[in-house]
Amino acid sequence: MIQIRDLQKSYGSKEALRGIGCTIKQGEIVGLLGLNGAGKSTAMNIMTGCLAASRGQVLIDGIDIAKEPLKAKQKIGYLPEIPPLYTDMKVQRYLEFIFDLKKAQGDKKRHLAEVCEKAGITQVGGRLIKNLSKGYRQRVGLAQALIGNPPILILDEPTVGLDPTQMIEIRGLIEEMGRQRTVILSSHILSEVQAVCGRVIVLNEGQVVADDTPEHLEAALQRKNRCIAAIEGHPDRVRQTLLGVPCIESVALLAETEPGVHEYQVQGRPGEDIRRPMFGALAAANLPLLGTRAHRLSLEDVFLQLVSPQQQPGGDA
Repeated sequence: MIQIRDLQKSYGSKEALRGIGCTIKQGEIVGLLGLNGAGKSTAMNIMTGCLAASRGQVLIDGIDIAKEPLKAKQKIGYLPEIPPLYTDMKVQRYLEFIFDLKKAQGDKKRHLAEVCEKAGITQVGGRLIKNLSKGYRQRVGLAQALIGNPPILILDEPTVGLDPTQMIEIRGLIEEMGRQRTVILSSHILSEVQAVCGRVIVLNEGQVVADDTPEHLEAALQRKNRCIAAIEGHPDRVRQTLLGVPCIESVALLAETEPGVHEYQVQGRPGEDIRRPMFGALAAANLPLLGTRAHRLSLEDVFLQLVSPQQQPGGDA
């Protein structure tokens, strides 16, 4: 559905994108993550034909957006970070204007009624956009992106500035839209991406540093030098025993899970598998190890590892 090939964008000597590439299939909901300045908005603006690339190619369903922009844009619904709303217009009149601007086909009245129902704005059609709440303005922005029934939606920070209730409502709309369309979603809210997206692309300094499902990224970066252990025995004795193991650096008491049994977060030296040495030391000290589990990484942990200056050289982009 979308093919990005060796995409590069420079602003003078500043490289915003450094040859990124990926393929996004029909029906995927893809989260685009990155720090401020990583190149997310630049990539989206090129994908939607709002900005020209310095080098590379974007194909929308096989159509080169640089060579046939009008044909390619018919397949895209775009919601920028700041929705393109004319606030002195009424909602219905604004959507009619967008319908005409996009040269959409079919029965205008019926189509706009369907779009308003999907976006949950039927009841505010007669109101001025400037009198709407932030959440409803965002819904109007989503509605304009849906006009023409594009098979691709590109949403740049669709929940920015919304309160928690509004965020949940917009997130639900995005999930609903994603059942019939390909969706690319940029967001700083990692829990949102984890909840909505089946695939995550992480940009750092204009380059793709990860591209996989959230679950696979978490598994790939999971470290064997850290675990949660349930151990029976006095906490002071447990800590003393574990800290006596050369490869273990720290032991943090978490909680008592049953009488005489506590959970600990055990951290070892980087690159060390602490499980066997830990088991041996506890067995020798007659401290029963009742269970261990991996210290699960959240998507936030994964993201911070991928964009850490220690992981990725270079400056801002």
